Amino acid sequence: MKRLFKGGTVVSGRGTKRADVLVEGEKIIAVARCINDADAQVIDVSGMLLMPGFIDAHTHFDLDVAGTTTADDFASGSMAALRGGTTTVIDFACPNKGETLQQGLALWRQKAEGKCCCDYGFHMTIDDWNDTIERQIDEMYAAGISSFKMYMTYPAMMLDDETIYRALKKLKEKGGICGVHCENSGVINALTAEAKSAGAMGVGSHYRTRPDYLEAEAVARLLRIAQAVDVPVVIVHLTCTAALREVENARRRGQKVYVETCPQYLLLEQSAYDSDDWIHAARHVCAPPLRTPSDQRVLWAALRRGEIQTVSTDHCSFTTEQKERGRGDFTAIPGGLPGVETRGELLYSAGVATRRISLGTMCKVLSENPAKLYGMYPRKGTIRAGSDADIVVYDPQADHMLRAEEMVGRAGYTPYEGFITRGSIAQVWLRGELAVDDGTVLAHANGKYIPRGKCNL
Repeated sequence: MKRLFKGGTVVSGRGTKRADVLVEGEKIIAVARCINDADAQVIDVSGMLLMPGFIDAHTHFDLDVAGTTTADDFASGSMAALRGGTTTVIDFACPNKGETLQQGLALWRQKAEGKCCCDYGFHMTIDDWNDTIERQIDEMYAAGISSFKMYMTYPAMMLDDETIYRALKKLKEKGGICGVHCENSGVINALTAEAKSAGAMGVGSHYRTRPDYLEAEAVARLLRIAQAVDVPVVIVHLTCTAALREVENARRRGQKVYVETCPQYLLLEQSAYDSDDWIHAARHVCAPPLRTPSDQRVLWAALRRGEIQTVSTDHCSFTTEQKERGRGDFTAIPGGLPGVETRGELLYSAGVATRRISLGTMCKVLSENPAKLYGMYPRKGTIRAGSDADIVVYDPQADHMLRAEEMVGRAGYTPYEGFITRGSIAQVWLRGELAVDDGTVLAHANGKYIPRGKCNL
């Protein structure tokens, strides 16, 4: 079946142009100033922005962590993603310590297959290193997994500097890309022990024991390890000025460094942790923690200049009841925020509508760059002939208020409660089929696994 999107403005990383879009089956077959096709169903998108389906390259669905499991699995998480304009997610397959990469991949395939409403892929978490894991890196590429994740904190997953070096050497052989969670675990542990000894068990101790300079130290250390290997890396969920300065230093040395940030670090502030309302404070616990308004300004400016390549969500949702596990002990609060459902409207409203960033930049960081960085371009991330017909129809005039009661995710709250958007998502099309219409998710569990190639950003 053919569908003709007529009268809209197509958005790309280069900017905007008035164009019609002709779709047949799952693919875009033409983009031109004026298209007429008597056999096509005409979809009037006059006054609308047509954006490539958003890609969220940092989600945690159905993850066992901190003695509990995230509120959103692949069914509810992918429904929330689609409602927010995200047509492809890349989640993290996480083997347990002592397990092989193949075991981790098999588990995550089981979690996602037949349940995911949007398209999906996996990064492979490396939380151990031995001969078996090194051999299995080749098998991951054969399975269409070309990106990996390592942690410099969290005892169950963190790697020491030598292991990071050895793993990066192997990934360089294959042309893979690795994202790294950067925080100085040892000093954070010491500060946490001191806070507990002082009886400072409230939520405010969360950000005080994970200061920005410990994120910056870990970023600097990782980038020196990457320099020794001579390999590009991704700094995931970068939060602050101090960490960004370390990236700038590495780039001046000639290193290639990719940076991801998240809406929470652009819009939410660390003052939330000192709220008199414990639940309000606990709902904002994530790692790295929220930072200051000054950090936000620096991140927005870096986005505008193209120094930050992607905006993902680190969607890791927990209900209020799950957050309650940490009442009386800030270290027991499950860390993570819901965000996959609101990212697109937040970035348009707080970024494009306020002229902090352009529409082209929004398209780059939500669609085009993640598709290129993680080996899906031009199948994903662009509206052009031959690409998947993943299209977000955005109505810039349809302002609305974000409310928890309207969310399809299972957290039961949104940290952006009461935020007034500028415009909203009118429709989402996944591979040529209407997946969301006026806030209602129509898609079923027909998401496809997307095998990926090498980075081409």
